[in-house]
Amino acid sequence: MTPGDEHDYGERTGTRLRLPETDPYGGARRPARSSSRSLVTVVGVVVLLIAAIAFANRGGDDTSASDTPQQANKPNAKSTAPSGTKPVESKRAGIPSGFARTEQGAQSAAANYAVALGSTGMFKKDSRHSLVDTVYTTDAAAKLQGAMDQAYSADFLAKMGLDPEGDAPKGNTFVSRVVPVGTTVEAYSDTTAKVAVWYLGLIGMSGTTSTDPVTSSWKTWTFDLNWADGDWKIAADTQRNGPAPVPGDDQAATSDEISKAIEEYGGFTYAR
Repeated sequence: MTPGDEHDYGERTGTRLRLPETDPYGGARRPARSSSRSLVTVVGVVVLLIAAIAFANRGGDDTSASDTPQQANKPNAKSTAPSGTKPVESKRAGIPSGFARTEQGAQSAAANYAVALGSTGMFKKDSRHSLVDTVYTTDAAAKLQGAMDQAYSADFLAKMGLDPEGDAPKGNTFVSRVVPVGTTVEAYSDTTAKVAVWYLGLIGMSGTTSTDPVTSSWKTWTFDLNWADGDWKIAADTQRNGPAPVPGDDQAATSDEISKAIEEYGGFTYAR
């Protein structure tokens, strides 16, 4: 992913489209700040746009008739249990690739794609195009590129505190990350899979002059995957809020501490 809600492509009826909803990770920003309200509005518009494109590209529903709502809601610990199997050995455009044509491979792909689409690379045109071309099917990427370029406009980037090239002001660190907590397979066949990724999102500007500090939010990102060109590719995706745990009593870190942590701690490659 999403500007404002960067990583939020929206509910299936209004799909969040990764590029903005109220928060790249939806709703974690403080409503009291007028800048947050403006961002939410912009993100909401973009999210609806991208969500609509994703929904239109979604095609038929591959869920079998046996997948009832009751069955879909049942906990499935197996889906996130560690297997000890490495997800992949290769990368394309810096993103893990060559996932197994199995349920575990589909989960690995979905989790890794969520991480990539939730990164700061989505705010820079060249890297965004590369990311989208790498993780989406050819048809889906063709439909999304133009819409995303419009969504990540210079005006939108400015609202995020970035310059037209997607760079943060000197002395500031722009943060945009998706941290998968778990995955579950909602439907699977030899050529398609529907995988939901529950994640914690971080987004904001860390710096002494920032008026939009890094905040967190919880969302579930569902991917419709197709097996294409020897790998799992995203045909369509949607997002919804939560489930969010009760906030703890942790003291908020300073902007310097957040910037240092972002620089020192890299992301992960997820197997399951």
